[in-house]
Amino acid sequence: MRTADGCELRVTDLGGDGPPIVLLHGLMGRGSTWWATAPWLARHGRVLAPDARGHGRSGGGGPWTTSRFAADVVTVLEATGPATVIGHSMGGLHALAAAAARPDLVRRLVVEDMAVDFTGVGAAHVTAMREWFAAMPQPWASLAAVREAFGGGPDGAFMAECVEERDGGWWLLTAVADACAIAAAWAREARWDLLPGVRCPALLLEAERSVTPPGQMAAMAARMPDARHAVVAGSGHLVHAAPAYRALVEVFIR
Repeated sequence: MRTADGCELRVTDLGGDGPPIVLLHGLMGRGSTWWATAPWLARHGRVLAPDARGHGRSGGGGPWTTSRFAADVVTVLEATGPATVIGHSMGGLHALAAAAARPDLVRRLVVEDMAVDFTGVGAAHVTAMREWFAAMPQPWASLAAVREAFGGGPDGAFMAECVEERDGGWWLLTAVADACAIAAAWAREARWDLLPGVRCPALLLEAERSVTPPGQMAAMAARMPDARHAVVAGSGHLVHAAPAYRALVEVFIR
């Protein structure tokens, strides 16, 4: 699939039939990171997961603006038709922006553990991110080493989907410099302006161990015409890995 500016987007079909469900991954991720969530979502529709520009097998480069990522999401939705859109972290922000820009293309919206305003805390996070990756030089010797480097469990499984084997080891598909530039943009620009334009029913799911500024996701829901906010018990930032997530989302998308 090609965007208006010539970026080739890779879209993974994760199965199912019926109304489209489009899954948007988080920073450093790719569409295949949704593989464990897709089987039960496929009971509710056809599940599609694009790799964002600069991620996975998609092409494209900066500037890394929220509006540009949202335009890419709109390109996908114009091909699928009106869809339920579920976005994790970075993908949640892009889903919000796409829903505000093209309310005709988003039937329902789920945002997982993402805020619209990191201006007070984002710069420190980007610095820590750069230092963290600098302390873990690539490549890794095996997928097991990748999982271990990122703490094992759901986070390790997520990152194991985000590497490729080449040149004597396993390398990240997304350049660390690009990921830091994307996160740095969040630290410079608050996007509260998006929220009133999201007209569809929306579910904002905050992790119990959230990366968002305290209270912000509840405040976001309050500024949207038809949204509710919930904290997912037992969850870290990778909200859809928590057992409590499925029940909340299935009730919502039904």
